[in-house]
Parts: sequence; C-alpha cells; structure tokens
Amino acid sequence: MSKNRVAFLQRVHPFDILPAEELESLAGTLSRTHQYKDMTLFVQGTTVLDYVHIVQDGRLEQFIKEGGEKLLRTFLSEGDIYGGLSVLFNNGVSIRTVTTLEDTTLFRLPKDIFLDVCTRYPDFTRYFSESFQRNMLQQPYVAFIAKSSRQGGTDEGQTGFLNQSLTNIFSRDIVSCGERDSVREAAKRMTEHKRSSIVVLDDAGGYKGLLTDHDLREKVVAAGLEHHTAVSDVLSTPLVSLPADSRIFEAMLLMMQHGIKHLAITGPSEEILGIATEEDLLLTQGRSPVFLMHELQNAESIGELAARYRQLPGLIRSLLDSGAKAEHLNRVITAVSDAILNRVLEFALAETGPPPVKFAFMLVGSEGRREQTLKTDQDNAIVFEDVPQSEREETQRFFLRLGEIVSDWLNQIGFAYCDFDIMARNPDWCQPLSTWKDYFYRWIRAAEPENLLQASIFFDFRCGYGDCELIEELSQELFGSLGGWKGFFRHLADNALHFKPPLDFFGNLVLQTKGEQKNTLDIKTPMRLIVDFARIFALQNHIPQTNTLERIREMQRRGVLEMEDAQELEHAYSYLMQVRLSHQAAMIHEEQLPPDNYIHPKRLTHIERQSLKESFKRIRMAQGKMRMELTQATGIG
Repeated sequence: MSKNRVAFLQRVHPFDILPAEELESLAGTLSRTHQYKDMTLFVQGTTVLDYVHIVQDGRLEQFIKEGGEKLLRTFLSEGDIYGGLSVLFNNGVSIRTVTTLEDTTLFRLPKDIFLDVCTRYPDFTRYFSESFQRNMLQQPYVAFIAKSSRQGGTDEGQTGFLNQSLTNIFSRDIVSCGERDSVREAAKRMTEHKRSSIVVLDDAGGYKGLLTDHDLREKVVAAGLEHHTAVSDVLSTPLVSLPADSRIFEAMLLMMQHGIKHLAITGPSEEILGIATEEDLLLTQGRSPVFLMHELQNAESIGELAARYRQLPGLIRSLLDSGAKAEHLNRVITAVSDAILNRVLEFALAETGPPPVKFAFMLVGSEGRREQTLKTDQDNAIVFEDVPQSEREETQRFFLRLGEIVSDWLNQIGFAYCDFDIMARNPDWCQPLSTWKDYFYRWIRAAEPENLLQASIFFDFRCGYGDCELIEELSQELFGSLGGWKGFFRHLADNALHFKPPLDFFGNLVLQTKGEQKNTLDIKTPMRLIVDFARIFALQNHIPQTNTLERIREMQRRGVLEMEDAQELEHAYSYLMQVRLSHQAAMIHEEQLPPDNYIHPKRLTHIERQSLKESFKRIRMAQGKMRMELTQATGIG
C-alpha cells in the first residue's frame, strides 16, 4: 500500500522533487476518501481545510461564484492538488468552490504535515507561490479578493493574510544611489547589501525611481550596455509607492497594475520606509512557518535573527490552536533553530576566515534528537578533521574561537548557555575526530556515572553544519564500539528503570511539595524516561535515528517492540509534548514569563488531567513489559 502511494506521489508535481525518504514518510500520513458525483466538497470563503487534497482518480470542477455566475472555472483530475494555496495564503479557508463531476477518490495530506514540508523545502513551496501569483493575474480572482477585503475579512476570516497590514513585511534596510552613478556602482551596492533593488535619488536628494535586478538583466546585460552606463538611463520610473498601513492585497493589486515586482513603502510624510518585494507578499502569511524560515534565511544580522526568533512562540501557539501535532511542532522549532544556526555560522566564518580543515558543528541532546521546545539551551560541539600533532594546537585554537563566537551569538539570539558548559567553546567538546572516537570508547567501557551521563547526552547526536561525513564516521564508530558490551546497556537500563512516573498508589498525580514550584508537576522528567528507553533500544539494535518517536517506530518495524507497546509509548510521549509546548507557549505569549516545564494540574481541564494520568499509566505499564525485554537482552535483574 505504502509503495503504491509513494509511486503515485512520484508522478505528482511538486511532490516529485522531494527526496525518496520524504515521500516514504508522506505516504504513511495520507488518508483516502471517496466522493460521489455531484457533491459540493468545499465552498469559497466558508470551508476550513484541514487537509491538502490530491486527486487519485475522477474529475472535479473548481470556480469562484459571483452573482450566480461561475468565474475562473477550471477542472481537476488525476494528480491535481487542491488546498495548497488556501492553506498557505488564506489561513486554510477555501479560496474556491469545488464540486465533483464524477465519482472521485482523493488522497488527503494533513495541513500541518504539508506546512512542515513547505518549511523544509523552499522549491516545493515555490510551486504554490508561483501558482498563487498566476491566479492573482486573473481579473475575476483579483475582484474576488478585493471584494472580500472590503467586506471586512480578518486574520481568521475569508481573506486571511491578504488583509494584514504591510507594516511588518518589508525590508527597512534602504539602499540608495544617485541617478548619475554607474550601473556597476549600483549593482555592487545591491550585492553588498543583498538587495534586489536600490532607491535612486535625483540631484536634489528626491526620490527618482528604483533600479531592480530585473532592470540590470533586461536593460543592461541583455541590451549589451557598458557597466559605466548611468543609472538614470535604465531605472524604473516613476517610483510606485503605497503607505505602510495599506493592506497586502492592495500592494498585490498595485504591483499587477504596473507590472512590477518591487514597491516602495512610505510613511506619514511620504518618506520611504522600505521596499516590499513580490516574494515578500507571496510568502507573508503571518502565522506560517514558511514566512519565518524565509526571513531567517535572509537575515543580515544577529539582531535580526533574534527579532525573528522572538516570533516563534506566537507561531507555535497559533499552530497549537489550529490542531497541529506536537511532533510537527518539534520539527518546526527544529527547522527554525537549524536555520538560525546555519546563518550564525555563516556570519562567524565570515569573521574568522575559512577553516583550516574540514569540520562539523555537532548538535547533541534534545537538539540532536530534534526535540527542542520553547525552553531550550545550547548543546553543541565541534568535530574537526585529524591533523598532525604539530598542527593540532593551532587548529583547535581556530575552532575554539569559532565555537566561542557561535555560542555567544546564539545566547544573544535566545539560546541560553548550557549550565553544564556542553558547548563548542569548551575545549573538551572541540576536538578532532580521533579524540571523539576515544571519548565514545571510554564512555562505553568505563560505565561510571559520569560516563553514563555523557553517553546519554552525546549519543543523541547529528550534524548541524559543515562536513557531515565526519558525523557519519563517528556514528559508525559508535555502533562498532557497542558490540559485546552488555554491561553498558545494563547500567543505562538501571538508570532508566530507577525513575517512576509521578503517580501514587491510588493513581493520583504526585506534585512538588516545596519550593517555588510547589503544587506543580515537572513534565520533562517522565518524558525523559521514554527518551532513555528509546535510546537504549536504538543503540542496542544499531538504529541510526536519534528522534525518540522515529526510534520507537523503527523498533516496531523491526519487531524489537510489540505494536501495542510502541503505540502506547508514542501516544504518551506525543501527549506530554503537546501539554509541554502549550504550557510554554502560554507562558511566553500570554503571561510574558520565561518558559519552564512545571505544569499546574489545577489549571488543566478535567479531561486534560485524566489524559495526563493515562499517559503516566501507559509509561508504567510499558515499563514493566520493557523490564522483561531488557532482562532478556542485557541480563538486568
């Protein structure tokens, strides 16, 4: 069944551009629905879409209805997609009405999974952005958008993001040049500031127009003009502008009317505040992780990264409210963190200069498992290529400086320093590959409490940046070193089984009894039990995945865990993560407090408290079954 669905997705654009492993994962999330002829499936401006739909077979009609007339009437058949534009650009509200012309079978992809894919694959997202742009060039479509906006749509209503103000979606880093400057000088300035346009000023300092990358391509390069050509000869004029308090749909209409891709945004005195691009507008759905990722990838400073990162709690809260699963929220948080790390390392390497040898910036702990929450600190290290002993000190000095810069900047952005100094700026955790292999060898064989602690942190690792082949070699070394060392697994199991879920004999929640957190429950601790078990089984069975849920699913697939046990653990872990993220988002977004992991059960509904107890019971029941498994596998008594 899954193979057939993978084969089907491989024939559907833009799914065909995704990696094979991604398609395999997506195929497992698809559900199928059969619809009969002459059914209305979605109504424009009314139906809220929880899925993106892909036609497996059959035929449908989509249109915008105005005054009893069907406008923009088109047809959907095998391989066509409906809902992507509504999810990305209209808060999930159906943009068109869709009816079946014959019996039809549809595959349904959950909205949060679709958004997750869009977050991680820009080319995939671009397909939908370009489709939306093409639709906006059709007058009936434009008229429908404009009419909906005049009727007072809101962020939760018909037009979604199109009614949002332009205030927060354009670049305020204004780059300018004089009209007498050469196109070469203008192009150089645009490149330095990574801008696709530059404001052109006349001799009196007034606004003359814009010079865009399109102007340079079409009017200079394609026309064969010399690089010393004056900007005044090729600029786009007059300057097209719009006040900052205008709405996004108004900006789109103005761009289309003038056939431009850049728009000057002005303030109360008609001064230019910044430039909005077509891409800005198409990607700007305020609650979309796609937009946040776009902004992070194009950030020009640590301050800008910090400002964008502060948007994450609100985004997560919105996704929670819309029903997104905890697993996908973790992936969004991880994608955001990874994008920030990549940008920080690019900035840092620009300051330090190129590295002397190959290196990888390694993420460990919750970062290594892709299980970051809104309360997260740094857990990272550097692995660099082995060098002759005479060069080692100087090489390590370079990477320690790099690690210090990265750690400091991450802290400024909002990723707190690790209390235990597990960071790349620590000489212990900035080492050549051979030293890391020695570390792993020693931690497995010594099995002292400190070694077990290090193993529990560092054995959940992945590549964050750099030459990932070094991390892959380290992973192979880890599994090679584990063979025949049952004592190591026995000690890990002893530690994991020592903890009991916070339930008393009568099944009541066990709360903190003193201190600032009195009458609260530390939800992170019982979750750690599931993390520990998943790690033990994964290491035992040479399972390369580091994410807890992925480890559990792979163990079930291999027959290491019974389906019931795996599902019980997966359900418990997912629910606890959902509660944890919801609690943290509320603390940041509503209470304006730093997030923590201490839940107040009295603030939960009766159903939520019961679900919490059931999750702990699942852990306790699975604990007994797993003790038997571990006894057979490791000899633990």
